[in-house]
Amino acid sequence: MRILVLSQYFSPESFIINDVVRTLVSQRHEVVVATGKPNYPDGDIFPGYRAGGVQHHFFSDSAEVIRVPLWPRGKGGARNLILNYLSFVLCGLVFFPWLLRKREFDAILVFSPSPITQVIPAIPLKWLKRTHLAVWVQDLWPESLAATGFVRHPHLLKAVGYLVSGIYACCDTLLVQSRAFVEPVARYTRRDKIIYYPNSMPRQVPVQTVERISPELAWELEQHFSVVFAGNLGTAQAVETLLETAIQLKHDPEIRLVLVGSGSRFSWLQAQKQAHQLDNLLLPGRFPMEAMPQIFERAAALLVSLKDEEIFAQTIPSKIQAYLAAGRPIIASLRGEGARVVAEAGAGEACEPEDPAALAALIRSMKGRPAAELQAMGLAGKAYFNEHFEMSSQVRRLVEILEARAKGQN
Repeated sequence: MRILVLSQYFSPESFIINDVVRTLVSQRHEVVVATGKPNYPDGDIFPGYRAGGVQHHFFSDSAEVIRVPLWPRGKGGARNLILNYLSFVLCGLVFFPWLLRKREFDAILVFSPSPITQVIPAIPLKWLKRTHLAVWVQDLWPESLAATGFVRHPHLLKAVGYLVSGIYACCDTLLVQSRAFVEPVARYTRRDKIIYYPNSMPRQVPVQTVERISPELAWELEQHFSVVFAGNLGTAQAVETLLETAIQLKHDPEIRLVLVGSGSRFSWLQAQKQAHQLDNLLLPGRFPMEAMPQIFERAAALLVSLKDEEIFAQTIPSKIQAYLAAGRPIIASLRGEGARVVAEAGAGEACEPEDPAALAALIRSMKGRPAAELQAMGLAGKAYFNEHFEMSSQVRRLVEILEARAKGQN
């Protein structure tokens, strides 16, 4: 199948779409990726790239990647973020039709975390190429804007709702990553366009094939009951709760809270760690995806945390799939779909979000469990992952969906 993948985010930024493209290529599909310049989450253009101009290269040997100019996110602030979103839309509308001229595709797949506006450049491509347009919805707009506080005015939120309705009207298929997304998405489009298609993860890379993590970090992980959070450290992840939990656990010398990643709240966490003298809170920074199995296998438990907002209760955070695949017990400071998956898998336990006392109590409880019980949780999670979220089988299902929907359209 000839597939155009369009996304504002792509490798070396760490998103699931990287592995989806890699898997599509391994299954002998022809893939072209249309994207921007990598700058997420730190806001600076990655080394080897530049904000201006068009760049071409290949990913996974044969997937051509076309990158258009992009205004970087910078260190925060609404102005930079809005310019970042708009620059991808405008440059995509201007450059992609020309750069992809004379190219034919069986389907266009848009990977769509925030912002939903990144779908816009795919719409004229759908008409020009006369092909099927599918959007993999990772985030709910306008709900996520309200939940994060980025947009508060009701009239603006209503206007964003009209924008979402217009974008969805131009799409042929809407793949939603959570069953709880079906109803919110159906408010803005026809229900027959919506298909549940969860996020997935590849089986982990064997540790011996990648560069080792530092001995200092390995020692900290191995010598303590280490609870590892991996991913973006921003507003949505309720990092204030994680900090307060570390404060409540600071007098237990056996516990370490290890927050692996970076994001808009990383500098704040560093300052708070120093201010509260939290030796039990480790902030090692961001690691490449290939290094994460080394960290996960040394963790006593893996932590997922989100703010107590309805939109987040409807989401299955991508890290849950990664945690299940790692075969380690999961501690979930959230409710809704993510908590349901953890419980259904028998892979761990959940507590109410934004409740540091409950989270600290759950961590202490996990530390007191027999090793055999923790191991059983990890194995149960891995089995659930293989059945529901393993990437090779899920990518084959994706191709089946796209082929069937494209035929139905024609």
